[in-house]
Amino acid sequence: MILVTGGAGFIGSNFILDWIEDNDETVVNLDKLTYAGNLENLVSLHDKPNYIFSEGDIGDFESVTKSLDKYQPRSVINFAAESHVDRSIHAPEAFVTTNVLGTFWLLEAVRKYWSKLDGIEKNNFRFLHVSTDEVYGTLDKLAPAFHEENRYEPNSPYSASKAASDHLVRSYHHTYGLPVLTTNCSNNYGPYQFPEKLIPLMIVNALDGKPLPVYGDGQQIRDWLYVKDHCTAICKVLESGRVGETYNIGGWNEKPNIEIVDTVCSILDGLKPRSDHKSYREQITYVKDRPGHDRRYAIDARKIERELNWKPAETFETGIRKTVQWYLENRSWIANVQSGAYRDWLDKNYLSRS
Repeated sequence: MILVTGGAGFIGSNFILDWIEDNDETVVNLDKLTYAGNLENLVSLHDKPNYIFSEGDIGDFESVTKSLDKYQPRSVINFAAESHVDRSIHAPEAFVTTNVLGTFWLLEAVRKYWSKLDGIEKNNFRFLHVSTDEVYGTLDKLAPAFHEENRYEPNSPYSASKAASDHLVRSYHHTYGLPVLTTNCSNNYGPYQFPEKLIPLMIVNALDGKPLPVYGDGQQIRDWLYVKDHCTAICKVLESGRVGETYNIGGWNEKPNIEIVDTVCSILDGLKPRSDHKSYREQITYVKDRPGHDRRYAIDARKIERELNWKPAETFETGIRKTVQWYLENRSWIANVQSGAYRDWLDKNYLSRS
């Protein structure tokens, strides 16, 4: 079996859903269930004999050790992380606690478990760490895309904490021989994404008749990766990636934020027109930019294509339409995640920028 940490979050839950659909192998989901961890994402698996949920914190060494000894996984895939830049600006301590100290204690537990394995089981074991392109910092408009040898230059508490976790993972391979793999992905989008991130926030606010807040001039450029494509890439790396290597995973879709918002509005205009027949674009509102906002990210994903024969199946046009359609068809899921605490967060983060 495999053990997945943070499997109730956005990318982790999509990975588990796809894994169960394509494999008979059991997956154990270890998740702390923070605000973005939502077991409703995985409700369809509750009766599956090859899915096990275990509530736990990667920073709890004893708890993780017990889970590893109990389930004896052949691989551990670490999705567990605090991941929202704006939250890291308001409350950086949680990001250091989870992303740095949590990764450290997880690595310690995994190292202890791996050291007791023998023969083929020890040789075949893998620890796959899922990270972000934000560790590389920001790019000028005409600069080459990030490749695996780029220098780390994180610019937010979030990206700094992820950079630290990446370095810890690397050090455990070079110091202790732990067989690790690291992936650095671009901006993900798709089903089950918590509606604080750009695309689901725009969809949800548009449907609710609320302003669509765009930071600064909206010209910040990101590379967009459909989450299902990300999941297939992780499977490829887990299966065939070279131990100790890093693989950048991107969608080859560089677009400014305002273009993303405009596209979402256009799709909604066609699929769910406003009652007054006006465009959702009328709800776009420009707000004060966030501190230290990186101007451009871009991923060079040629290494994973060359070595592992992976490339994204979705274009941005197909992926974004599927995403908008999913949110339209799952309004009850949206309602269930919009707790009072979540609304308070949106007010704190955006109303003060108006």
